[in-house]
Amino acid sequence: MPTIYQLKSRFQDLLRPLCRSLAAAGITANQVTLAALGLSVLEGLALWLFPGAFLPLLLLPAVLFIRMGLNAIDGMLAREHDQKSDLGAVLNELGDVVSDAALYLPFALLPFVSGPLVVGLVVLALIGEMTGVIGVQIGASRRYDGPFGKSDRAVLFGLCGLLIAFGLTSPLLYQMLFGAGLALSALTILNRARAAIEEKKSS
Repeated sequence: MPTIYQLKSRFQDLLRPLCRSLAAAGITANQVTLAALGLSVLEGLALWLFPGAFLPLLLLPAVLFIRMGLNAIDGMLAREHDQKSDLGAVLNELGDVVSDAALYLPFALLPFVSGPLVVGLVVLALIGEMTGVIGVQIGASRRYDGPFGKSDRAVLFGLCGLLIAFGLTSPLLYQMLFGAGLALSALTILNRARAAIEEKKSS
């Protein structure tokens, strides 16, 4: 199913010159992965300590975009500059789920947002990423099927952050947005599991 992840190759093309410069400067894929994680945790901490505050919410879309760029760069450094490692694979997967939890769980603190919906969405996001990794475990590829992967979650939460920063606090609006995210996350889990099994059968 369609997902923003399908735009990844074009995004990588734009970042490739920067990636080459970082590789020439001795920057490693693992360092970039840790930088993305550190940035996410710092932003999540700001959202947690100052729930509903204008500046952290305003910064969230920028942080999510930078994180997306760093995630693309660490993959290119690993693949295109011979930096693949077991540690890198572990850091990449763990960094993603920890970053998601750090950035998105603080939304549950907002009085006009349904805490259970946000927590449920984060839990399903973690299960969705685990389902993608299970593809490798059964002999298929790492699955990134949509419709609601990491990039799509970033767009949803980045949009919500902007709306809240500029005073849109309608409980119904966020019930609808996060409810849709919850349903799409469940569908994503099913799609990734089914795709992995079908890929394994056809191999």
